[in-house]
Formats: sequence, structure tokens, C-alpha cells
Amino acid sequence: MIHIFVFSQTQGRLISQDVSIDLLKVLMQDEGLQFWVDANDASEEETRQLLDEAFHFHPLSIEDCVTPSDRPKVEEYNGYLFMILHAVDYSASEFRTTELNLFIGKNFLVTFHRDPLRSVTAAIERVRQNASAVARAPDRLTYTILDLLLENYAPAMEQLNVDISNIEEAVLRDPNMEILPQVMQLKSQVTMLRQIVGPQRDVISRIAHGEFKIVRPSMLPYYRDLLDQLVRISTQADNYREALTSTLQVHLNLQQNQINRVIKVLTIMATLAMPILAVTSFYGMNVQQWPSTSHSMTFSYVWVLGLSGALTWLIYWVMKRKGWY
Repeated sequence: MIHIFVFSQTQGRLISQDVSIDLLKVLMQDEGLQFWVDANDASEEETRQLLDEAFHFHPLSIEDCVTPSDRPKVEEYNGYLFMILHAVDYSASEFRTTELNLFIGKNFLVTFHRDPLRSVTAAIERVRQNASAVARAPDRLTYTILDLLLENYAPAMEQLNVDISNIEEAVLRDPNMEILPQVMQLKSQVTMLRQIVGPQRDVISRIAHGEFKIVRPSMLPYYRDLLDQLVRISTQADNYREALTSTLQVHLNLQQNQINRVIKVLTIMATLAMPILAVTSFYGMNVQQWPSTSHSMTFSYVWVLGLSGALTWLIYWVMKRKGWY
């Protein structure tokens, strides 16, 4: 589907919308007009008519546009700026990205994407409600779309934060719970988020610092605001990675403490059993004077059990006094 909006050059007032590509070619001869063309999952023929025949974009930028890419980029061509950015969505503990391609000229903006984008949909609604507020120039309209795109990062970040908090609570609630697969899954998603945001930050940074003349100097503070948003998202991603590492370390420490407690109990039991083992082991010796051979059976067992009990109590008292148990 292709949406075509026609604005006045000076005020950004919406003059017409959803015109045909053939009519667009005619209207583009009027220097008093500017255009926004949004192509959502356009057919091959529509893409060729729009990008090649109507706007005559460079073949390399067209190739980059129609070929899916996971790397943001910005390139300057003769008369326009080509940019690739990505929107994100987070569900079922997994990030998914949607590519957004932008061609920014002095009097036009062309956006191309395969899947629907909430930021573009919201920008279309704003244009229809009050075009002059957001469409005075292509660089202003581009800022609006990108600002909405970055705003949609917030729900994804909040959901990721909820998942991390749930794992932290689960670790403290049940140290025996096996959380390693969950932590590693979330860490991989955080790494993916950082790989998305980092290059986008570099792209916006180049624009915000005035490298490209298509963006007017008056708009640079707005693009610096976009850069600040990306820096905050990147910082959050770093914090999430550290939180997951800390959670995993706490989990391992709690499990180690449990193992230590078990070893401690087993060691104490083995230590307390030593007198019994030591005394009863004499039954295997051929000594005539041992009570079991020269006294009655009752006296023998009372003597052995009493001696074992006394030694066991003595060891327990020494361990308790020294704070070993």
C-alpha cells in the first residue's frame, strides 16, 4: 500500500493525499509543493515505479532499500539522504525488528517498509489532523517519525525490565530454581538490543552534528534530542546486562551456600560418629581383656555405649564452644 501526501512548500498545509504515482510525477514539477510518500509492503512494480521512475534514486540506494538489512546506515547521494533505521517490538522474551528506509530530500520524504510501523501510522494520523505542525519540511517530518519510533522503544524496555525483575524475585524466593537458561536468553536479547541501538546512535549522531546539509541547522537540536534518547536506551541496556550478570552471580552464590550447608551438616555428622566408630572398631581385635570377652554382655554394651556417648558429647561441646556449629 502506498500513501502519498502533498503539502504546500511554505506552510506545510495538506493539499491532497493518496494521489496516483502518475499524478505524483506531474506534481513533482511544481516547486511550490512538497511530498511524503509512504510505501508499506509495496509490490515489485509499485516499488520500481516509485523509487526508480518517479524519484530517480540511485540504484545502490534502491538496492539497499529493497534488500533487508540488520545494520542501520546513512548515506548521502546527489540531492537526497538515504537512511536505514529499525523499530523494535518485544514479546515472549524476544526482540523483533522492523526495518524503516527513508529517502530525505529538500522537498520530499519517502518512507519504505515491509511491515506496518506504529510510528509511521501515528505520523500519518498527525498529518491528517494538523499537517502544518509536523510537515513544514521533510527534515521536520522525518524528526517526527523518528521521535515516534524511539518512543515505541519504551514499552519494549519496560517489558524487558519486568522479565528481569521476575527472575530476580524468583532467585530470592527459590534458590534451587534453575534460571540459567532464562538468564542466558535475556542476556542474548539485551545484547541484540545493544547491537540495534549502537549503530543507530552513530547514524543519528552524524545527522545531529550537522554532517548532512539536507537537515537544516534549525533542526539540529531536535536531532540531538533523538541522540539523547538513544544514549538513554543504550545506558538502560548496559544496566540490564549488569543486572542479569548480578542475578546470575547471586543465584550461583545461593546455590554454593546451600552446598556448603549440606557439607557442613554431613561433616558434623561424620565427626560426631567418630567416637562410635573408634570404640566399636576394637571389636575386630583379638584382645582377651576387652569387656566383651571377660565380662557380661550387659556390662560390655553399657560400657561401650557410655564411652561412645561421652566422647561424642565431648566433641559436640568443643565444636559448640568454638562456634563451629
